[in-house]
Amino acid sequence: MRLLILTYGTEGDTRPLAALGHALSRAGHGVHLLADVSTLDGVRSLGLPCSALAGDIRGTLAAEGAMKRITANLGRLAIAHTGDWMRQALEAGRGCDAVIVSGLTAFVGLSVAEALRVQAIGAMLIPVSPTSAFASPFLPFTPPRLFNQASHALFGHASWRLFRDATNRARAEAGLPPRRSLWIGHPMLYGVSPTLVPPPRDWPGNAHLTGQWIPPTAGWAPPSGLQAFLAAGEAPVYVGFGSMAGFDDARLQDAVVRAVGGRRALFNPGWSGMDPARLPANFHPVGHVPHEWLLPRCAMAIHHGGSGTTHSAARAGIPSVVVPFAGDQFFWGARLRAAGIMDRPLSGSSITASRLARAVDFASRPQVRARAAELGGRMALEDGCASAVALVERYARA
Repeated sequence: MRLLILTYGTEGDTRPLAALGHALSRAGHGVHLLADVSTLDGVRSLGLPCSALAGDIRGTLAAEGAMKRITANLGRLAIAHTGDWMRQALEAGRGCDAVIVSGLTAFVGLSVAEALRVQAIGAMLIPVSPTSAFASPFLPFTPPRLFNQASHALFGHASWRLFRDATNRARAEAGLPPRRSLWIGHPMLYGVSPTLVPPPRDWPGNAHLTGQWIPPTAGWAPPSGLQAFLAAGEAPVYVGFGSMAGFDDARLQDAVVRAVGGRRALFNPGWSGMDPARLPANFHPVGHVPHEWLLPRCAMAIHHGGSGTTHSAARAGIPSVVVPFAGDQFFWGARLRAAGIMDRPLSGSSITASRLARAVDFASRPQVRARAAELGGRMALEDGCASAVALVERYARA
C-alpha cells in the first residue's frame, strides 16, 4: 500500500510518527511523511521519504513570552497555513491508499482523505477520544469525575470552532463542501502505553492504545565524551525540556541547578535556549541522544512532561520529575503521580528550587525507584509499532 502521514508539531510530535512510518515501510508499504522542516532530520535518518510543510514552529515557540500564549500562537500558525497544508497534502497524497493524520493537521488530513476518497486513520500521541475514565488531557487541572465526558466534548467543539473557517476555506479550494461538525467514526490509533493509561471501557471499538512508537536505534553510537561521563560514576540525573522555548529559562535553569545539587547530571538544552556553559561542573551537556539508549542509564529524568519523554522515562524504569508548561503535559504528570513514581505536580510558570528539590528527593526514594522499575518492566513488553502497523493494514484495506 501507499500511505501518506501528515503531522505538524515539534520534534516530539514528528519522531513517533516517523517511527510508525519506518515500521510501515519495513512491512513493505510505501510511506511519505509531511511535517515541519525543523523536525525532518530524524525522519531522513530513518531513510523515510518526507517533505516540509509550510510554517516555522520552532520560531513560533522561541518568540519572547511565547510559552505564556502557546495555545493561541499555535492556533494562529495552523490557521495561517491550513490552505498551504491542504494543497501540499493533496499533491503528496495522489494515489495513496490511506491518510494517517495527527496533531495540528488533523482537520486538514481528514479533509484530504475525503477529497482523495481513501480511509483516514487518526494517529495521536494523546488520548482524545471522549471517555468518562479521565478528563480531556488538555485541561491544566483535574475536574470532578462527573465532568470528564463533558470536558472532552468541550475541548473538541472548541477546537473545531477555532479551525472551522480556515478548514472550510481550504476545503472549498479543494472542491469539497463545507464541513459543519466534527468528524467521528474514523479509527484512532494512539502511540500511548496501555500500562500507563488503562484502556477506557467506554471507548468505541476503533480506538486503540497500541503502546509507544519508538524509532530504531540500531547503528547509533554515543559520543565518546558521553560514554566516558557515564562510566565515571553513578547513574546521573537527566535534565531536558524538549522543544519547550520562550519561557524564563534563567529562572528554570537556576532552580534545576540548585535542586540537583551535587548529583551527577546530563543536560539536553533542546529548543529551550538554556546555556550549558552556565552550568556547574557536575552537569554534562548532551545533544540529541535516543532516549531508549540514554534513559535506562540514568537515575531519574527531570523533563517537561511531553508524551514521548514521559513514555520513554517510564519505559526505562526510572522516576520522573515533570515540570509542565502547557497542553497535555499536566495530564502526563498526573499519570506518573497516579503510578506512584512522581511527587506532587509542579508548574513551569511558578517553579522554585525548593519545590523542585522536594520532587527530586521523592524520586530518589528506594520504594519509588522500585515502583518505576516494575512499571518499566511491564511497558517493555509492549511493541507499539508492530501493533499499529497491523491496525493500519486492517483499516486501510477495509
